[in-house]
Amino acid sequence: MKNIEELIKQENLISNNETIGVACSGGRDSMALLHFLDTNKAAFGCNIAAVNIDHNIRPESKNDSMFVKEYCKQHNIKCLSYSLDVLKYCKEKRFTLEEGAREARYEIFRSLINNGVVNKIALGHHMQDQAETVLLNIFRGSGLGGASGMEYGKGKSFIRPLLSTSSTEIQAYIERNNIPYVEDETNSQNDYSRNYLRNMIMPLIRNKWPNADQSICKFADICRQDDHFINSQAKDSNIEKGNGIIKISTNNFVYETPIVNRLLLNAIKDLKAQKDIEKKHLEMIRNLALNGENGSKINLPNGLSAIKEYNYITLTNKNLKTPDKQWKLSKGKLNIQDYGIIDSSIVRKFDFSKYTHMFDYAKVPKQAIIRFRKAGDVFEKFGGGTKSLNDYLIDRKIPTRLRNVLPVLAVDNEILVIFGVEVSNKVRIDENTKTAWAVNVLKY
Repeated sequence: MKNIEELIKQENLISNNETIGVACSGGRDSMALLHFLDTNKAAFGCNIAAVNIDHNIRPESKNDSMFVKEYCKQHNIKCLSYSLDVLKYCKEKRFTLEEGAREARYEIFRSLINNGVVNKIALGHHMQDQAETVLLNIFRGSGLGGASGMEYGKGKSFIRPLLSTSSTEIQAYIERNNIPYVEDETNSQNDYSRNYLRNMIMPLIRNKWPNADQSICKFADICRQDDHFINSQAKDSNIEKGNGIIKISTNNFVYETPIVNRLLLNAIKDLKAQKDIEKKHLEMIRNLALNGENGSKINLPNGLSAIKEYNYITLTNKNLKTPDKQWKLSKGKLNIQDYGIIDSSIVRKFDFSKYTHMFDYAKVPKQAIIRFRKAGDVFEKFGGGTKSLNDYLIDRKIPTRLRNVLPVLAVDNEILVIFGVEVSNKVRIDENTKTAWAVNVLKY
């Protein structure tokens, strides 16, 4: 398959000394890819490992995994094998079976890459898969991004060396090299959208237009080039990002719709809320920016909210987990990513005008930590009176979007300092204070 070698070199999909994990189910396409990369690993200067994942959806899946392990053993290929309870995963995450199986295996793929076990994952998608993906995305109402289909993977962690190779070429390679493989009987079940398109619709299209797959893939390449160009024009000017919050200046909304939509989609992806976001939602945000009153808010899918705040649209995702980091209070500068710097010192002269906060050194227990808020936190106001931290922040009119990202100084559930907001009555300076913590909060 000469075209695969050319594609790998042209797109620089594999670099010298990399370990490539080949996602291998035991099916025809993944076995062809595993055989090809293993056969040519010296030419590419890489190492190869098979990555097999048993989703435990089909009764035959264990046998398929054993088939892959045995093949790898016979051909001296390292095999990384995993078993998942996808049905349980889908129930917990509220995914469809198709979505859950994909997300679960990609979690394993990403873990292997992040932990340095492999450098990249090679996937067995081929030309017909690409054509199907493009059509499915169009049927779902996608724009240029979806019409671009899958990428070869240049400069990315997931590569698709077979994407320009036809199913017919792969079958010929399998037969020529006597490569064994297993059949997935669910491929004939037309309940899945892709199977329906593959088994029922595409044969009719190819019968009328024999070169349909190649033409659709060329169309995808053109869309990808156009999409990359438009994205390059969608500069992140006047956009502030950090701690699950993205603020976009309303000045950005005077640009052409394609540019504005790219800005919004990129921001929404950063907030991990892109699922089910449609054109109508982007139009709602744009209308809010141009015509909404200050303080107006719209709720969107996946916990995403858009709020008009003076000359900004603020996007938040309530489903993003509060950061779980913690730090000891100590002298010097503490740089909290996406928040700012807490600059602490110990002083004996109390000049309140020079610092954001001052509080009694002796009243701060040694086990106090800097963290983010948690359920059950309470705060004692200046002058006395204890409230839940949430109620206190509401009283102080701290926006909902900021409450989870304010660092606090705490002992268990007792909050001693809300940085940038207030100091608790518990640690206030009084006539007996001899030494104090002096803190400046420098927000990004």
